[in-house]
Amino acid sequence: MCINKNLEIAKLGEKVLRQKAKKVNKISNKNVQKLIKKMLKCLKDNNGVGIAAPQIFHSMRILIIASKPNIRYPNAPTMEPLVMINPKIIKRSKKIKKDWEACLSIPGIRALVPRYKKIKIIYTTKNAEKKVIVLKDFLARVFQHEYDHLIGKVYLDRVKKNKEIISEEIYLKNILKKK
Repeated sequence: MCINKNLEIAKLGEKVLRQKAKKVNKISNKNVQKLIKKMLKCLKDNNGVGIAAPQIFHSMRILIIASKPNIRYPNAPTMEPLVMINPKIIKRSKKIKKDWEACLSIPGIRALVPRYKKIKIIYTTKNAEKKVIVLKDFLARVFQHEYDHLIGKVYLDRVKKNKEIISEEIYLKNILKKK
């Protein structure tokens, strides 16, 4: 849960996490800008590296990746928060890699998830500018994880074998130490 009680995180089972998020048409709208600020705060308060609007009960095509080392992801690269509105993957690498993921909406669980190693994305910034970016490795993984929230999926939908789902406690105790 976010520190601010008005910013509760949607948990697995909430309908909003299984809906296709709606396109944002008026980026300069005061409510859209306010939502982005709430998302940034929620991300920071919860040591996340990414968040999507549906995770705070807003079915809108907005996601933020804000990677930095923290207790949940000690090896994460550092980057400034990147707000992406109406993002779309326009190119994917052929290479796919499995790695461990977790989600603020599914606390206490980690799973091995296959993701494209490199992706090219087109999106709109919070200042209504069109941008194209290429992300690879961890940042590509974070984007794909958050993008799934915009299309009504969660990372567990991508897991190939149930044996590749473990508790957060076991991950931190056994798996993270080996990395």
